[in-house]
Amino acid sequence: MILALIIIFALVYGINLFMNQEQFGKRPTGERLELIKKSPNYKNDSFQNLSHTPSLTEGVSMFSVLKEFLFKKNELKTPNQAIPTVKTDLLNLNPLENVVIWFGHSSYFIQIDGKKILVDPVLSNSVSPLSFTNKAFEGTTIYTTDDIPEIDYLFISHDHWDHLDYKTILKLQSKIKTIICGLGTGAHFEHWGFDSDLIIEKDWKETITLEDGFIVNTVPARHFSGRSFVRNKALWMSFVLQTPSSKLFIGGDSGYDSHFETVGKEFGPFDLVFLENGQYDKSWKYIHMTPNEVLQAAVDLKAKALFPVHSSKFVLANHNWNEPLSRISELAETIKINLFTPLIGEKININSEKTFPKWWEFSN
Repeated sequence: MILALIIIFALVYGINLFMNQEQFGKRPTGERLELIKKSPNYKNDSFQNLSHTPSLTEGVSMFSVLKEFLFKKNELKTPNQAIPTVKTDLLNLNPLENVVIWFGHSSYFIQIDGKKILVDPVLSNSVSPLSFTNKAFEGTTIYTTDDIPEIDYLFISHDHWDHLDYKTILKLQSKIKTIICGLGTGAHFEHWGFDSDLIIEKDWKETITLEDGFIVNTVPARHFSGRSFVRNKALWMSFVLQTPSSKLFIGGDSGYDSHFETVGKEFGPFDLVFLENGQYDKSWKYIHMTPNEVLQAAVDLKAKALFPVHSSKFVLANHNWNEPLSRISELAETIKINLFTPLIGEKININSEKTFPKWWEFSN
């Protein structure tokens, strides 16, 4: 009996010690928490989606999800060779170019109208607090923080590990001029040593007027947040970015819902929309979109061009690694929309009408 108690105590102590590591960030407290409590989207001590949004589909249990993920064999969840990539010199770009460079998954760099923007950067080799798990596909880690120039605006859609990477953020600290994120997420940045004056933290449906004609409107997404067992203490969101020359939709993770149509009616049309397309599953249909829903969301947003992200770097779902891009490319042929499917690292003009090769077809 005594031995059992000692073992239980040691396990509890070890878990507590592990969960108190810096990389887990910090929950909002003090003035930040008081501001959050005033949000119409914060109820019962947590942020809420606009629509009822179960984490798992009805009839599905966490046990069944874990069982399928861990034990159902699918050799095509990962590519059978290195992902083809190219590397663009971000430090010496022509400042007059309006371009986007994708780093895989949901991380990308935008240079537009003289400003440099970084979205959800994950440049380390894992999206897990255990660095030996959830590793990036071979060939996809060609960029490091040394390759990133000074960043005018860092956008963070939410605080999940595959969108807010502690190691990457810490190494980029001296290069970041302004952070734009949802309520509560700023607590992580302050905990990690960032000056609070650099952090712009907003609720849904707010406007941020930046310099030189840049305007950001924060809009809802249908998802959740959390870096530990506790969820929804920080807000998840998407962004409408208006620049002097273009209007972009920077989409965070989101299940499909009417909010896309609402945003399209209020802010559309968009020159380019970034939408998550990957890591979907029948077991969590409310919090991620399937490719056909991604295409519908682009239509709802009145998008001229669609850049599907959230794929091709990590395994977070049960589908084949290349299925998201394969399906969206097929579906996009049925409507008039410009589809961006570049290689990781490829420099693409924001107004490009280029036709991209189906580079993902090497593994099937």
